[in-house]
Amino acid sequence: MELLQNEGALSISAIAEKLGLTAGTLTPHIRALQECGLISISMVEGKHGTMKICTAAVDSLLISAPELSIAKNMYETEIGIGQYTNYEVRPTCGICTTDHIIGQVDVPAFFSDVERTDAHIIWFSSGYVEYMLPCFLKEGQYPLELQLSMEISSEAPGVQENWPSDIHFKMNGVDLGFWTCPGDFGRIQGIYNPPWWFRNWNQHGLYKLLSINDQGTFMDGARISNATIGDIRIRQGRAISFRIEVPENAGHVGGATLFGKGFGNYPQDIRMRMHYAVKGDPS
Repeated sequence: MELLQNEGALSISAIAEKLGLTAGTLTPHIRALQECGLISISMVEGKHGTMKICTAAVDSLLISAPELSIAKNMYETEIGIGQYTNYEVRPTCGICTTDHIIGQVDVPAFFSDVERTDAHIIWFSSGYVEYMLPCFLKEGQYPLELQLSMEISSEAPGVQENWPSDIHFKMNGVDLGFWTCPGDFGRIQGIYNPPWWFRNWNQHGLYKLLSINDQGTFMDGARISNATIGDIRIRQGRAISFRIEVPENAGHVGGATLFGKGFGNYPQDIRMRMHYAVKGDPS
């Protein structure tokens, strides 16, 4: 679909060649895309007989999962991208609302601007931002798993699809491990970016799910450390500190970009979900 959007109508043999596949391997996938209305196929006479020409039938594709009912013994909340409580960042860096840049880019002092709580995208080449996550646990409740979902990418001057960055995570001062983001994505325009957003700047990130339970810490189900939810020392009535950091001594110092509502490909900020148990509850 991306190939057809970028290059226009192509024959099946041309698509196969560009993707490094055989025409036989590609054909059932083309058929499936045609059956669900994502591409159209026309027959055209060529030098060597009739060719099947494929054309993208849609301009964009957004898959929305159905709303799930709230599970028992779970609460969910969302923290704005600009609602960090502490930071230390180095250029390239910047912070924006959906309407405008706050202050100037590459000036870390503007991360303290009072308007920052309305920001929905921030980026920095190294350093950290730290958030306070609410703990709504009541007497007799204890945490089983804490999940955080976010859209995130590296940060390169301009954009660089191949720009790895080791993005580290800490909670209540406990090192949760790191995930290596492959790049700073700008080739495809972000679905929710405002019209004024610069086309040669960060366009979207990757949707990532960070989970901490009694087995360890996981990114999209893959273990990144042995730190457990017990190590974090979550306590009733006490906020939970959460830091997103690219240390200057990381293996890949490629920065970080956080996308919130109004930017990127996902209409959310940092979403938190806490699963808990109740003492004495047999379930």
